[in-house]
Order: sequence, then C-alpha cells, then structure tokens
Amino acid sequence: MSTWQGKRVTVAGLGVSGIPAARVLHARGAEVTVVNDGDDERSRAQAAELTAEGITVRLGDGATLPEGTELIVTTPGWQPDKPLFAAAERAGIEVWGDVELAWRLRGPDSAPWLAVTGTNGKTTTVRMLASILEAAGLRTAAVGNIGVSLLDAVLGDETYDVLAVELSSYQLHWSPSLRAHSAAVLNLAPDHLDWHGSMEAYAADKGRIYEGNRVACVYNVADPATEDLVREADVEEGCRAIGFTLGTPGPSQLGVVEGLLVDRAFVPDRQKQAQELAEVADVRPPAPHNVANALAAAALARAFGVEATAVRDGLRSFRPDPHRIELVSEVAEVTYIDDSKATNPHAAEASLAAYESIVWIAGGLAKGASFDDLVRGAAGRLRGVVLIGKERHLIREALGRHAPEVPVVDLERTDTGAMSAAVREAARLAAPGDTVLMAPACASMDMFVNYNKRGEAFADAVHALAAEGAGPAGAGSA
Repeated sequence: MSTWQGKRVTVAGLGVSGIPAARVLHARGAEVTVVNDGDDERSRAQAAELTAEGITVRLGDGATLPEGTELIVTTPGWQPDKPLFAAAERAGIEVWGDVELAWRLRGPDSAPWLAVTGTNGKTTTVRMLASILEAAGLRTAAVGNIGVSLLDAVLGDETYDVLAVELSSYQLHWSPSLRAHSAAVLNLAPDHLDWHGSMEAYAADKGRIYEGNRVACVYNVADPATEDLVREADVEEGCRAIGFTLGTPGPSQLGVVEGLLVDRAFVPDRQKQAQELAEVADVRPPAPHNVANALAAAALARAFGVEATAVRDGLRSFRPDPHRIELVSEVAEVTYIDDSKATNPHAAEASLAAYESIVWIAGGLAKGASFDDLVRGAAGRLRGVVLIGKERHLIREALGRHAPEVPVVDLERTDTGAMSAAVREAARLAAPGDTVLMAPACASMDMFVNYNKRGEAFADAVHALAAEGAGPAGAGSA
C-alpha cells in the first residue's frame, strides 16, 4: 500500500506548482485539501477542475489549518510568516515545498541533479548547462524554477541521465532534504528581502543548495559570500569547492586566460595543468556576467564528467532567452538593448557594466532595494536616464546623490503606454554610438503582467521608432 494512502495533506496555493502537487498526491491516495488566499475568477475555475477530480479546495481562506492535517506542501510564493505555517509549527506539522515533494517522490534510479541558484543568472546558467549536457550526448532537461515542473520531470515517462535544476531561494527554503550531485551559487545580492526578512536569512536559504553535495560546490570567486556558504555547508566526504572567475584561475578553479575559458579544477594536475574549454567568443552575448554564467555551467558539467569539447559545443549552440541583454534594433546609430529580466539592482549592474555610453530606462517596483551602489558605479557610463514605474523616485533620489549632472526624464504616467514615451525620450537623449538600455533594476508588476510583457512593450516601441525613420535620436539634451 502507498505510504500516502489516506494521509491528510494540505496544499498551500493554486498555480503552476500547487495544482500539480495536489494531483500527484491525490493520485497516490492522499486526502488532499488545497487552501488559497485568492477567490477570483481564475481561482474558481481551477478549483472547479480539482473538485471534479475529488480534491477539496478552500478559496479565500489560506490562513486556517484544516483539521487533521499531517503535512503541508506549499507553493514557493507563500511567505514563511503566514499564519498557516505558524499554526503548523505549533502543531508539529512539517512543511515541504514542491521541490522537496519531487525529491522525496523520485525513484531509486532517478537522474542526479545539478542545481543552480543565485540572485541573478540562474535561468541562463541552467539552460547553458543543459545545452552542454546535451552536446555530451546525455539525456537531460532544464527544470525547476525555469518553468518546467520538477514533479513532471521526476514522475514522467521520460528517463534522464541528469537534470539541470534551477532553484529559487523560495524553493530552497522549503527543501530540507534536497541533496544534489553538485550545485552552484552564482552570486548574492539583496533581493526578496520582504519575503525572507533579512539578508542573512536570504543567504542562508541560498546556501541550502550545497547541503549534502556529493562531488562539487561551485562558487563565485568575485563574490566571497558564495564561498562562505560552501564553508558552512555539510557535504559528503570528498566533495570539492570549485571556484569560477573572470580572471586567471588558480588550482581548483575555472577562469579566463587570453580570451579562452580554461579549467584548472578537473584536470590530472591542478597545479601545473589547464584545459581549454571554449573561447569567450563562443558565449552569447559575451558580456562579463554572461561569461561568468558560462564558467559556472561548465564547472557543473565538468563535475559530472563532461569532456571539454562538449562544453565548447554546448556554449556555441546555446541561445539566450528573450529579454536578457537582447539586441532589439539599431536606429540612427543608436543600439537598443532589452534586459527586462534585470528585475533588481544586481542584475542591472551587470547590464550597465557591459556598455560604455548608456541612456538608461529604469524603474518599477523596488522590492525594498537600494539603488545607491548601482548608480554610484554606473554614473560615468550614463548619458541620460528615463524613469518609469511606481517607485522610480528611489532611483531618481540616488541619481541626485551620485550622478547629479546626468539628464533625467521622470515619466509620471504608469500605464503600459508609458514605455513608448520612455523610448522616445531615450532616443532624444541618445547620440550616435550610444546604447539605450532597458534594464529596469525593478520588478514589472506595477505596469505589466511580468517582465516578458515589459520587454515586449519596449521592443514594440523601438520597432515603431525605426518604422518612423529613426526618430529624434542625437539631440543629447534633457
């Protein structure tokens, strides 16, 4: 008999992870109750489907612990301070996330996980990793926070040799027993502090990815906090700390030498040998932070035994997702770049560092972030700034403190049509040779459904500008 037969499980939240979790548990004989804060039209439609399958759903009441609950499985977005979880703690009831559930349900012969987290670059790195693994002839998939359910990957009919797994800090918070083959923390910067409560709690949740690693803990040499997390992790005997750097690598590191990505970690003699993996030009785009992503992906692949030629071939065949430093067009000798995925200051910092003379479009929901360090570091590259979004004043204030000479256009409107106006203002500020960079450093939900829609609005506005015959670029004044 299934260990789930008759077990009373509460699933916290509907959506892309809650609904599959409820169905998987119900199929195994559990008595499932889904609780959800929302009671809108979409939620009611989802609830109707689940109810027809024999699953109990309670809408508009996510705070009360259903009577008899033996386990809670939560969706990633539910904050740890929710009353439901406080009630569970008082009652001694475990709380798992959907990743934890997938880990527990995997079979004895299931594929090992190569896991990636970090404030920025997770999706790109995981997709690069999957491309490298495929080039090595391995059956793999990019799964997890990337949008592909781990439950589907673990329980589906398709078999894999290895999985490339993206994990958010939310997912790691609720994954106490996860043990990856190897894992990487790409970087750490303040983000989602409203969810975690503090930077220390955020970093601790990221660090969970290293717990129990068998082969390699991959860290960022330029970000000592990631190495600190490796030191604090309880790993299996023989697991190695592997660094990646944009500089010349030391032993047990991957890095860059004269335009080449090289490996001094997975070679017979780390003190004297280095293995060429690829050229920097094989990385698209070859912006510094993206080269760092490629090195992290290569480190995880090499930890799994992948040959150097597969690293090169995988990077050459990889194409980045939309809205990640994506070239939209060149209009009147001004380049327009969409990095709508830059939803926090750390991500925007990487984008701004990739260009010399920038008209920056920024703003949105700050999520509690500060912009002083970002603006201070980018001030010398800014030709002008166009601000949009609900909390744009925070960036404007930072510009006033650290770049008072830079022309700023503050667009008060926050409707979706504001992007068209922002692009026109940016074109007016730009001169030939400049880059108009839409890297908002903020979340998008004040104006757009998500960062994808924000990026699409930017691209549409740029294409409209081009269709008009180049627009007013070159004025160069506020």
